[in-house]
Amino acid sequence: MDVERDRAARGGRVARGDRAARGDRAARGGRTAPGDRAARGDPAARSGRVALVTGASSGLGREIALALGGAGYRLVLHGRDAARLDDLAARTGGTAVTGDLADPREPGRLAATAVETAGRVDVLVNNAGAGWAGPFPEMSADLAGRMLAVNLGASIALTRALLPAMLERGEGGLAFVSSIAGRLGVAGEAVYAATKGGLEAFAESLRLELHGTGVTVTVLVPGVVDTPFFERRGVPYTRRRPRPLPPGPVAAALVRGIATGTAEVHAPRWLRLPVAVRGVHPGLYRRLASRLGERPPG
Repeated sequence: MDVERDRAARGGRVARGDRAARGDRAARGGRTAPGDRAARGDPAARSGRVALVTGASSGLGREIALALGGAGYRLVLHGRDAARLDDLAARTGGTAVTGDLADPREPGRLAATAVETAGRVDVLVNNAGAGWAGPFPEMSADLAGRMLAVNLGASIALTRALLPAMLERGEGGLAFVSSIAGRLGVAGEAVYAATKGGLEAFAESLRLELHGTGVTVTVLVPGVVDTPFFERRGVPYTRRRPRPLPPGPVAAALVRGIATGTAEVHAPRWLRLPVAVRGVHPGLYRRLASRLGERPPG
């Protein structure tokens, strides 16, 4: 469904940090050539453009929203923590939309609300994610279903709702926050790794499909980032190496990647090495991973 054509009444909580965004729709129309200055990272060209960020309540999503706001984007911020979202909306002048992407109706409601309040969505950042760590047989079916819905299903549904208008305008950006777990697999996080691997396959397929349309696809592949994610997954990060990265620089790298249309952003950059080793010598990689401690966390 193209949500820019269907704005039926919707429920849910919406808090506006920038009420002027609702009335300013002048930039909505018209077709922009793929060579638009914004695709080359010109901040002035992004003035008035709208970015929707999921999982913006805290951690990496919050930092991504701050970086996009600093680059001149108007923001629609989605998450489950109403107080944190309202605080971020007040700081950035964005619009806070509270909801749970595990609900299959939420992606459609969010997409429609974003268009209703901001007029359009130029960049979609699929950042929301849930994790769990432990032996797979101990994981409940409900939790596995929730992770599939939040980490993968919601991103597909949001992209499906918002992509048609981007194609009609001839420009746009789709960003997906993956994980090194989705590239390599991690013992004790089988379902999480599967959802991120599926997200990467979806993004890569879209990139091929959208070539030449003016809509770019950027995937962030982070390693360990210092956010509340590890506490929420039930097992804190206790390894000495690699050391967790601060979320701010990781978010900034993604925003640069969106601006330049970069296909993949690794944080840290050396993560390309184990991915390359696994691709060229999978047997060697598995032996090294076993020796270096890729075991169930805990």
